[in-house]
Amino acid sequence: MSRIDIPPRPRILVIALRRLGDVLLTTPLIASLRKAWPEATIDALVFADTAGILAGNTDLNGVIAMPPRRTAAQSLALAAKLWRGYDLAISTQSGDRPTFFAIIAGRVRVAPVEARATGSIKRRFLNRTLDIAPGVHRVEEMLRLADVLGIARESRLVPPRAAPFDGAPDGPYVVIHAAPMFRYKQWTASGWREVAQALRARGLAVVATGGPAADERAYLDDVWRGVDVRRMDGALNWAQLAGLLGRAKVFIGPDTSVTHLAAACGAPTVALFGPTDPRLWGPWPVGGLSQPWADTGAVQQRGNVWLVQHAFPCTPCQLEGCERRLGSYSACLDALSPRQVMVAVEEALSSQDALRPVAKT
Repeated sequence: MSRIDIPPRPRILVIALRRLGDVLLTTPLIASLRKAWPEATIDALVFADTAGILAGNTDLNGVIAMPPRRTAAQSLALAAKLWRGYDLAISTQSGDRPTFFAIIAGRVRVAPVEARATGSIKRRFLNRTLDIAPGVHRVEEMLRLADVLGIARESRLVPPRAAPFDGAPDGPYVVIHAAPMFRYKQWTASGWREVAQALRARGLAVVATGGPAADERAYLDDVWRGVDVRRMDGALNWAQLAGLLGRAKVFIGPDTSVTHLAAACGAPTVALFGPTDPRLWGPWPVGGLSQPWADTGAVQQRGNVWLVQHAFPCTPCQLEGCERRLGSYSACLDALSPRQVMVAVEEALSSQDALRPVAKT
């Protein structure tokens, strides 16, 4: 497709009104834009609670943060602020709200569209569109938007710039992030304890990370009771967490934004997957995904990422656990054994394929 016609020093807005991990997976598109228009002013419009994942991103000139729950007056004020302020506005989603902001903000407007009546309406207001294809990895979706713009792909994820912090172990350490956002992505507390104890027996310090929310801290209190780990949950911002992950011997976590961040930082990353389809959401390794993730596999490796599953015939169901709700258990995760996880951890610790830059603090 021909390169989209915008000024040589354009103002560009990228709209990503999704969760943390989704925003991180948008950074290859932003990197593609920066390479195509090195003198552009590139801003991102994101929810305020996801802005930290873009901290220090040198491909961006600015981040516009909006509250996840905003009043009508706040929405109107933002629309007025954005009105035709950009030469190019790109929505990274087909939803009504992000597409509306792209239409408002850009003189030239690009977005994915759904194959239904609402998509037909949106096409009338957009200069170029991307047809949504099923079964496509989120990063590939972003790179297909680069194709629509007629620019070269940059497949690298860009993590926050590492920042210094206090409290990291002096010697080699691993990082475990046991708490996903939702219950249906949780592994067993006994499994986390057994893996942590096995790593301590190998002479490695174990750093446990997590968020500051009271319910998450309470969950981690239960998981780590009686286990020799260094708790840093709630103590680090995203840039500091990037610094911690960049020096870890290995990272272990469930399907959550921190696992995507660990992979982007170059850490040998062991990702525990249950109902989620790796073909769509498997962590993106450093250097890109040369071979797509399979839907199931006991242990799959792509670059610096090892993906672990205990597959039932229904895995991956892409549903919210066995009870179809956020607070559900997932039998495929409950059945995942510490031994299987440790197979992947041992491979990650010994592999020479996980080549990564050392984060500077």
